Formats: sequence, structure tokens, C-alpha cells
Amino acid sequence: MFKGEAQMATRANRKLEVVATGLAPRTITIAPLNPVIGAEIGGVDLSRPLSDEQFAEVRAALNAHHVLVFRDQHISREDHKRFGGLFGPLHVHPYHVKDTAPEHARTGPARDPEILVVKADQTSRFVAGEEWHTDVTCDERPPMGSMLYITATPESGGGDTAFASMIRAYEALSPKLQEFLEGLTATHDGAKPYTGGYGQAAPPGGWPKNTHPVVVTHPESGRKTLFVNRGFTTRINELDRKESDALLEFLWRHVETHLEFQCRVRWEPNTLVFWDNRCTQHHAVWDYYPFSRYGERVSIVGERPSL
Repeated sequence: MFKGEAQMATRANRKLEVVATGLAPRTITIAPLNPVIGAEIGGVDLSRPLSDEQFAEVRAALNAHHVLVFRDQHISREDHKRFGGLFGPLHVHPYHVKDTAPEHARTGPARDPEILVVKADQTSRFVAGEEWHTDVTCDERPPMGSMLYITATPESGGGDTAFASMIRAYEALSPKLQEFLEGLTATHDGAKPYTGGYGQAAPPGGWPKNTHPVVVTHPESGRKTLFVNRGFTTRINELDRKESDALLEFLWRHVETHLEFQCRVRWEPNTLVFWDNRCTQHHAVWDYYPFSRYGERVSIVGERPSL
């Protein structure tokens, strides 16, 4: 076999099969964004309580597609929180634990610690989430999912969010590297983004800092997923600093440069996106300065990650 043929064969062997979802919903519609990650969900009015069957079908869709897009939703904060509360107790962001929230994360006089405001305009120095990350992995029990409801989009266009499947990122690695990673743990430190990135003073006692496995098992699907991210992960504990830095950079670039792991959600006013934080990363694209975008996020407390 010639060298070029061998390379083509190797690439073909590394192609990943699309996992059949086996879903046959009766109360919702599911339109996948691509075969790997993301789907638009229809037939649901989030201003009303979901029936038991609707809830079960939405949950199954989340496990199958990891990112769910609900268009044309007109909901109150209580509706938003009610939907999130179906999946577990609501998360309080570290910004709000000791009232250290920066201006862009505040909700005004009626501040609700279970609502995180996500906004940017011509006065913003940065926007939340403008590098690849998984939400708040510095917590002992990071959010199992987040629900961002955008009500105002830039008149210029732009402001998309890109999502990547960490299940597919893990599965695309060689078996030898998968085996090596499964024996490792990593430190996730809130000081990295909140102080190092956004310049926020730490609350009394400091930002959360915890250790999680580099590879974790999704508690519902049972599939293995890569669990390190550029936003919060500071080092792999079992390696020396240079080895850790090199391996983490490889894994981050692996996620960020493989477009076949990814989807991109284009926001419209009154769109809610619900992503599975246990097996995705996302990146908020800030390509709309000096125009404005406004949204509010609810997150749900998850289990402690484990292999």
C-alpha cells in the first residue's frame, strides 16, 4: 500500500459512527442540527408546565443531542426557573454567593441569585464565555445543564454560540490515549476565569476549586466524556507542570479545531437553549461590538463527576 493510501485508510478507520437515538417522540418534534450535536425542539410552550410525557421526551432528547434549541418562547423568570427546576435544584453562580457579581451579571434591584444575566453592549470590556469552556467546573458539583434565554439580539447580526460534544471528542482519541487519560485527575479553579480573566475580586474564602477526573461517565447515557476545559482547568495532577501544560493544550486544541464535533446556534429573540453541561463545551462568539445582546441563564446543580 502506498503512503497516501495508508493515510487515507487510517483516516477512514478513525471516522466515528453516528449513534442512533432511537427516539420516537409523540408530544414534541426534534430536528437535529447535525448527526453529532444539537437539535431544535418544537411543540413545547415553556410558559406552561410540561406534561410528564413532554418532560420525559425533552430529557431523552437532551441525552441524545446534548444541545436543545427552543424557538419563539415568551417566558417569565418564574417560567424559566420552573423549567430548570424539573431537572434538579437550581444552581447559584459563584458570582452571587457573596454578592461579588460584576455589573454584567447583575439583575438590578430585584436581583435573583438563581438568575445569571448575560449581556454585552458598547460599554463592555469582555463578554461572558468568549473562550471554550464548560460552565463552573470549579464547583464540587458543577451544573448538569444550563438554560440561556436570549430576548435581545444584535441588530448587526452575530452573537452565535458554538457547542462541542465532549463525548465525540473522547471517542475520537486513540484507545491508548483514552486509557492513559482515564487514570488522571485535573484541578478546576474559579480564580482562573473570574479573577485572571475578568478581574473580579475573590469572595471571602476564595473562588471554588475542585479536582475532577479527566474522563467522566455521563450519569444517564453511560457514555464516557472528556472533562477538561480551557476556561477552568489549571493542571493535570499526576503530571509535572510541563507535561500537564502540553497535554492540556493538546486536548483543548483537539476540541476547538475539530469542527465535526461541533454545532453553531444562531440566536433569535425569545430563543432558549438548554445544553448538557456534563458532556459539552461552548464558546460565545463576540463578533457584534458595539451592538448589544441580552439574556438570562438558569443552571441546574449536577452530581459530582466520576468515571
